Amino acid sequence: MNHLSAKNRQRVLSLAVLIGFFLIWEVACLATGVSDLILPRPSQIASVLFQRMPLLWPHTVQTLYTTLLGFFLGVLVGIVLGVIVGSSRLAYNVAYPLLVGFSSIPKVAVVPIFVVWFGAGTVPAVLTSMVISIFPVVVNVATGLANTEPELEDVLRVLGAKKRDILWNVSLPRALPYLFASLKVAITLSFVGTVLSESVAANRGIGNVMMIASGNFDVPLVFAGLFILAIMGVGLYAISSFVERRMTGWAQRKNEIAATS
Repeated sequence: MNHLSAKNRQRVLSLAVLIGFFLIWEVACLATGVSDLILPRPSQIASVLFQRMPLLWPHTVQTLYTTLLGFFLGVLVGIVLGVIVGSSRLAYNVAYPLLVGFSSIPKVAVVPIFVVWFGAGTVPAVLTSMVISIFPVVVNVATGLANTEPELEDVLRVLGAKKRDILWNVSLPRALPYLFASLKVAITLSFVGTVLSESVAANRGIGNVMMIASGNFDVPLVFAGLFILAIMGVGLYAISSFVERRMTGWAQRKNEIAATS
């Protein structure tokens, strides 16, 4: 009961902080008389969202579809690469520097290449979303696999377990908390990649809407696009956290016991 009450208090506190933030924003804009071209009030942004939602909805669906597709492809590739890198010292020494170097490349420089290869549209946005979300998954999966104790692996080998059995039955389940930690990072990065590509080389999506709105000095619409992206990002983050609690509850319970002891 105490734990449940503490969680409810945290939720109420989070909601109060969120409401207070928007109230302070609204009052500050009214008190200073700041122009809408600089910083629109939350009430104005809400009005734009309500009035233009029929226009924004298809672009929202497009951005969500592109992000999810790129995210799932990036997670799939990241898990495969993470298993390879984390299971072999040779693969780690060879592939990890290449992954770090590729991750260091600004993704805005990759978008024009995708446009040349595949043309403007959805494909470059999906690929940008995929590429930008691979690295955190690879790093966390490889780290989770590498944390399997060598002594445990030796004992399992003595008992007759093969390397594949150890990987599938021990290493991968123990790496799940690392994987879900990376998913919550990757989903936010996927939105960054999608919006970046939509702003440069697409005629649909929230990124394209925001680019056109900024060119027309329609700042409330730009902020409305930001709010839509934030809502989708928080929603997908919450879904990832829910799945994480369902699949790695054993690790979270262990952390809670350690925190209270």
